[in-house]
Amino acid sequence: MKQTATLTHDSSSQPAAAHSMLAAMLIIGVTDNAVPLMAEQIGLGQFYLLRTFVALPFLWIMARAGLGALAPRRFAAVLLRAVLVAVSMVFYFSAVALMPIAQALAGLFTSPILIVIISVIFLRMRIGWLRVAAVLCGFAGVLLVLQLNPGDFNWLLLLPVAGGLFYALGSMATGLYCQGESTVSMLFFYLLVQGVLGAMLLLGLEIWPQPVPQGTDGFVTRGWVWPLWEMSHLILLQGCAAVGGVFLITKAYQLGEASFVAVFEYAVIIIGPGVAWAYWGQALNSWQIFGIGLIIAAGATIALRSR
Repeated sequence: MKQTATLTHDSSSQPAAAHSMLAAMLIIGVTDNAVPLMAEQIGLGQFYLLRTFVALPFLWIMARAGLGALAPRRFAAVLLRAVLVAVSMVFYFSAVALMPIAQALAGLFTSPILIVIISVIFLRMRIGWLRVAAVLCGFAGVLLVLQLNPGDFNWLLLLPVAGGLFYALGSMATGLYCQGESTVSMLFFYLLVQGVLGAMLLLGLEIWPQPVPQGTDGFVTRGWVWPLWEMSHLILLQGCAAVGGVFLITKAYQLGEASFVAVFEYAVIIIGPGVAWAYWGQALNSWQIFGIGLIIAAGATIALRSR
């Protein structure tokens, strides 16, 4: 049997990494269901910028409390990671606003599969046939949840898949280049890049206005909107989730091997659609439920082989 290749991590930190990721997925699975409510009234650029404004004071408090420094050791590595993750979330939040959250998450969750593929192709890691089968199984599950129809293909379905690609690259960058970096510092730079992207999108829409459909369909092309009082609680919720959830995700990838930790992100594909079903009435058909089962089975297999 071939030896499963992994990045170098202390095996005793793997359980802590898993617990950190599961807690993050609980936070994200609940709060991401609030995005469609916000998308009915504000735009993506304003959403991104407001999340940053709310979250940055929390990071300053965390730094003052001794949880980590704001300044990175390797500026270029932390900035690269921040750009990759921030761009991935542009695609993901656009998808959450425009399609059922189960489909958005399924597209985003090509990332754990892509992490394994990227590890094999570019990092020359060796994996056994079980993990190869798991990757294929997980990919089939993603296709079932997305409900792709070749005869009536919707290009919007590629939004979360693009997010998955950039998120996989960001996750790899975290594990390969950001070991020893302060989690607070990486989150600080991620939020700064997020705010810059939001400001750039708003500026672009101010210079080149686009048609703005009503409701969530106008999320991507809508500029700055006043007033904000009616959704101030949702903005605060998103800012807190950005700090808490992303802090825990970043810490998980620092503590554990990337292909192992990524598996526990699959928990959100149960939590998110579960909350959407209870609150929005977004029911899944039998094929989508089967697809989620395939994704979970693939994740469990990859986790066991990684260990």
